[in-house]
Amino acid sequence: MSPMRRLRGEAPTPEWKGGYAPYDLVKELFIAVGVVALLAILLTVLFSSPDDRPSTIAQWSRQLPVDFETAAVAELGGTSGTAEYGPPYNHNAKGQHAAFLYPQKWLGVSHPINTANDYVINPLKTIPANPALESSLATYQAAPAKTQAGWDEAYAKALEKASAGADGSVKVAAGEYGPVSSMMSSLLGLAQGGGLDGDLLTSRQFFQTDYTKPLLFMADGGLLEKRAEAQHLLGDQWGMMNETGSYPGQTWLWLYTVWYQVEPFKASENADILVMLVMGVLSLAFICIPFLPGIRGIPRRVPIYRLIWREHYRSQGTPPQAS
Repeated sequence: MSPMRRLRGEAPTPEWKGGYAPYDLVKELFIAVGVVALLAILLTVLFSSPDDRPSTIAQWSRQLPVDFETAAVAELGGTSGTAEYGPPYNHNAKGQHAAFLYPQKWLGVSHPINTANDYVINPLKTIPANPALESSLATYQAAPAKTQAGWDEAYAKALEKASAGADGSVKVAAGEYGPVSSMMSSLLGLAQGGGLDGDLLTSRQFFQTDYTKPLLFMADGGLLEKRAEAQHLLGDQWGMMNETGSYPGQTWLWLYTVWYQVEPFKASENADILVMLVMGVLSLAFICIPFLPGIRGIPRRVPIYRLIWREHYRSQGTPPQAS
């Protein structure tokens, strides 16, 4: 019997006068939990994402030594993506902005990173008993900024035609690189031995869980991009909508990711904040639907709405009215 009829004064459902059977609620609970647990384990084995090994700087420097040195020289010269990003890492750019909105600039630098010192010079200073390296560092730091830039650019250009040796070393043509060549060779050795991973994780926290610096360093190179391409995670593939090893991915994100594929968002350096503003406006409009005349009445005018609620309207004796 429907609740509507009970509200109109009709008699409630009659009391059951038949027999009763015992029911073990605890037993039922354990059976339900067991079945759900087994299903969860089975579905996890069949459909979960693969447990891929994490990327490390040591892995990167061994597999792609030329790419590693290319990124390291860009960090040293201040031309990498991280070095030129702006807040929250440095003051070298305004960050994402739209019109008068500069959220990154307003929040300021909360996680300062000096790419030359943090990724190259300071880690090299941790290598003990190496007079030649100490001399190279002293020479580089004592040189004028223009001279340093000349060395960095020359070595970066040489790396475009460099090759990796069987022992993981990098072979470049002879040139005027100053101390940069020996510095990069030492940094490569430190990275391949796993020392650079440890240096970049060192912080004042008791637990070393801040992976910002190593992740940004690897992002300035090509390792993460290659892994993303293999998993169809690039922006021109499935992008952030995809989940590693899963197809078709997190499809509920399509409304966000689709904007990155169309102009003017596709070519904009401020695409992130522009997309968030668009989604904010759309979300606000969705929330306000019950208060917008004309829009809020659309469901009452479509046939499917009348079909679903036909018994309700028949009991009221009045057709639905648009508002």
